[in-house]
Amino acid sequence: MGLVAASIIIVIAGAVALGLYFRAERRKLAEEARNAREQSAALLADAEKQVEALKREALLEAKDEAYRLKAEIENENKERRAELQRLERRLAQKEETLDRRSDAADRRERALQQQEAQVEQAQREAAQLLDKSKAELHRIAALTADQARAMVLQAAEDSCRRDVAKLVRDIEEEAKREAERRARYHVTQAIQRCAVDQTSETTVSVVPLPGDEMKGRIIGREGRNIRAFETQTGVDLIIDDTPEAVVISAFDPVRREIARLALTDLIEDGRIHPGRIEETIRKAQNEVEQSILDAGERAVIETGQTGIAPELVRMLGQLKYRTSYGQNVLKHSIEVSHLAGLLAAEVGADIQLAKRAGLLHDIGKAVDHEVEGAHAAIGADILAQHREKPQVIAAVRAHHGEPEPETIEAVLVTCADSISASRPGARRETLETYVKRVRRLEEIAQEFKGVEKTFAVQAGREVRLIVRPEQVDDLAMSQLARDLARRIEEEMEFPGQIKVTVIRETRAVEYAR
Repeated sequence: MGLVAASIIIVIAGAVALGLYFRAERRKLAEEARNAREQSAALLADAEKQVEALKREALLEAKDEAYRLKAEIENENKERRAELQRLERRLAQKEETLDRRSDAADRRERALQQQEAQVEQAQREAAQLLDKSKAELHRIAALTADQARAMVLQAAEDSCRRDVAKLVRDIEEEAKREAERRARYHVTQAIQRCAVDQTSETTVSVVPLPGDEMKGRIIGREGRNIRAFETQTGVDLIIDDTPEAVVISAFDPVRREIARLALTDLIEDGRIHPGRIEETIRKAQNEVEQSILDAGERAVIETGQTGIAPELVRMLGQLKYRTSYGQNVLKHSIEVSHLAGLLAAEVGADIQLAKRAGLLHDIGKAVDHEVEGAHAAIGADILAQHREKPQVIAAVRAHHGEPEPETIEAVLVTCADSISASRPGARRETLETYVKRVRRLEEIAQEFKGVEKTFAVQAGREVRLIVRPEQVDDLAMSQLARDLARRIEEEMEFPGQIKVTVIRETRAVEYAR
């Protein structure tokens, strides 16, 4: 029993041990199987990674190959395009060369045609000249040797005159264009920089009266007052029916001014008798003398001049009471001085010399009513007496063109004088003088050969001539204009300048019937 039980126990223990062994083995096998699965999964993952890496490597290699092929293709295309562009440029150059050659050929062809036409025209003209020469020879054959010689000389003279006239006209036109351009610039610059407040004045010769009863007091008993006044002043008192006014008549503007001041004071004072008249005239003379000195000194200071003799300064002051065509001569002289200085500055001449000559250029007008001769010559003689500079004397003597200016300053003074005198509004003249000047202009122009009609226009500042075309040709027009301008300068006196215009017109008229 006990053996059996022990055997059973042993059997049971063996069975338990065997079961435990199998369980351990099964767990071991399960563990190995799990490990195997994990290794398989790891191997599978590694394999997949390798496959992916191979795929990416293959893809990169494929892309690199594709890029390489693309670059090769692009380079090849670029080379082909460059080659095509070179071919196109060569074709364009060849086409341009062909076009130029074609144009040159066309021009040569046209030039040849023109030359042929000119040759034909020359041949026709030569034939005509030959015919004319033959006809002239036939005519001359009947002439004597002297007659033939005279005709040849006359023809040569006419030809030379035409050539000379043409050359003179061309030279004058070129000189005029250049002179007008330069003169326009310098004159406009000078005028722009020199402006005056007043350009003209009128001479006061009428004294107003408070009433007509004052006329009797001025005349005095048996005319003693008016006789004393006229004797001491050297003027004429015109007392007529003009209401409340007395007219003072005198050629000397200084005397007229003294008489005006004295008569005005007498009228204001009311006491009119010979003694009072003498006293008042002396007072007026002193006032006018002081006014003359002040005006002369102001002119010298205004123009910046020094070293002018006192007597010349006084004569300058006298120009304050002198007018020329209504233009105050002293203001005109100051303006000419400024203009001459500005022009001299523009052309590089002596500024002070030009201003001095401009200020003194009309000083002869201060005494031209007392001394015979032209005011330019009188002024030059006065300046010579006071030992003025020779250049100033020469400029004053020549500022009206006689004699011709010898220095550039003299020319500038002449130009400045013309500018100041010819500006619009600077001068005026009486109706009678204006009518005489216009009539004389037309008369002088009508005296020239070949002139059909003459017209003085623009207030006598231009004269226009209509000439007969069969008597005056184009070259003779210029000579006619010069001759007329020279004659106007010699025979007439006028402010500013006068333009001469010659008009020649040829018409051909026919009627269809």
